Amino acid sequence: MNYINFQQLQAKLGNRSRSAIYVDLETGRLPHPIKMGRRSYWIEHQVDQHIQDLQGGLDDNS
Repeated sequence: MNYINFQQLQAKLGNRSRSAIYVDLETGRLPHPIKMGRRSYWIEHQVDQHIQDLQGGLDDNS
């Protein structure tokens, strides 16, 4: 299982802004992070799955 930090998450999401990522977290468009001490980490395959699910929803609307 691979964990990614905030900067890696940002890069994976096309350098999305910090505030936009927090909005995505609040609306459930991204999985919530795991806190380890003061840092937050995301499970990479969960992020990838969320991205695929969102892309699938876009494909359905085409």
